[in-house]
Amino acid sequence: MPEPADPLHRLREFNATAPFNRWLGIEVVRAGAGQVDLEMAWRSELGQYAGHLHAGVIGALIDTACGFAAATLAGPHLLAAHYAVNCLRPARGERFAARARVVKPGRSQVFTACELFALADGRETLVATGETLLTVLGEPAAREA
Repeated sequence: MPEPADPLHRLREFNATAPFNRWLGIEVVRAGAGQVDLEMAWRSELGQYAGHLHAGVIGALIDTACGFAAATLAGPHLLAAHYAVNCLRPARGERFAARARVVKPGRSQVFTACELFALADGRETLVATGETLLTVLGEPAAREA
């Protein structure tokens, strides 16, 4: 069966195969060439001792969003070589939205960036930023010079 061409459909199917993503409740809400938006609802078991979203979960959201953004251009066979997270303020919200984009695609490496927002009371607040360097393990599906 051929793979669907729609990146949103493809990433939703890909996301559903990852037990960790399912446990976190990560949803792919938007996807296009080189970009993706993920959302996740707050649950108390995702918090740290003071009731904010745990930094490990923040990192996981940023890593996943960046990987999915890269996958829209390079295919799903990627491995994080490096990622960095900047926690800007306590992450408190009803939901969290990670918006990632490809900064520089390449044949063997893809550079990405992400912003993570807390959503509450109809407002969004930037709570973290991050970036990743992903290694392409297979032949890229699409390339950009």
